[in-house]
Amino acid sequence: MVDKNHSNAHPSAFTLLGIPGLAAAHRWLSIPFSSIYMVSLLGNGMILWVVSSETALHTPMFLFLSMLAATDLLLASSVALQLLRILWFDAGEIGFDVCLAQMFSVHFFSAMESGTLMAMALDRYLAICWPLRYSSILTSSRVAKAGLLLVLRGVAIVGPCPLLVRRLSFCGSRVIAHSYCDHMAVVKLACASPTVDSVYGLVLILLIGGSDMLSIGMSYALILRTILRLPSQQAQLKAFSTCSAHICIILTFYIPGLVSLLMHRCRHSVPPSAHVLLSNLYMLLPPVLNPIVYGVRTKSIRDRLLQAYQWWDRWPFRRMAPEF
Repeated sequence: MVDKNHSNAHPSAFTLLGIPGLAAAHRWLSIPFSSIYMVSLLGNGMILWVVSSETALHTPMFLFLSMLAATDLLLASSVALQLLRILWFDAGEIGFDVCLAQMFSVHFFSAMESGTLMAMALDRYLAICWPLRYSSILTSSRVAKAGLLLVLRGVAIVGPCPLLVRRLSFCGSRVIAHSYCDHMAVVKLACASPTVDSVYGLVLILLIGGSDMLSIGMSYALILRTILRLPSQQAQLKAFSTCSAHICIILTFYIPGLVSLLMHRCRHSVPPSAHVLLSNLYMLLPPVLNPIVYGVRTKSIRDRLLQAYQWWDRWPFRRMAPEF
């Protein structure tokens, strides 16, 4: 009896459905999702290589960009690897402890992404509003401390999620109507009322997403006020151009997240396949778009990549390679 109750409380494994209602199209869906994942690996890997190899880019702005690229790599991997296992091999079974680990990873790296965007907004605020004190305020050691604080914040806030799920009993279905172990998707399978978990999920959104968006909004309000006070239109455009890439990646991260949250709250009127697809795109599109946006908008990165391409084109073995 003890073993039976323990089995009911903690199932050995769950089964992830992938994209509910689109099982017949899994093979076709694997093509765009695998392409998205490969582009995210390539793009963020190049950002990390460029910043690490170029001493002139070891500044707070590019250190935060490296932090964002590393977070994007880990976030995309925590979602895409399990998704591709389902789409390619119909391997949806996932162990209970592995499911909890994935739940923590997905939400932790999402929190890191949000926190890094907030830190980059504060970096832009200091660079534009306090240019003479920028280098003395935001040193490399303080950037490292900011990164450590973001990690500790993520662990402290996201850590209770899998612990709360572990205390629940699962006596019914073991099938998760999702492609990864999302917190609320797992909680829905519990026998007991998920009120505590639902409330904590909302608290998590407010503590991380709400506070970060508020900080970003306040930073850009002060930045806009400073830009509008500049004497010439050319100076205003130059100051604004330093923020344009960051504004783009903020929009690509938070707008899909808000849409996904609204769809989750209105899930009875939204097809499950649409909700799961948007959840995956919310996790995978920013890691793809962020390096593209910064690669296009940042001259230092463009120049370094162009130098690398020219070196590769001049490499003797490159000229010996057959042309297709």
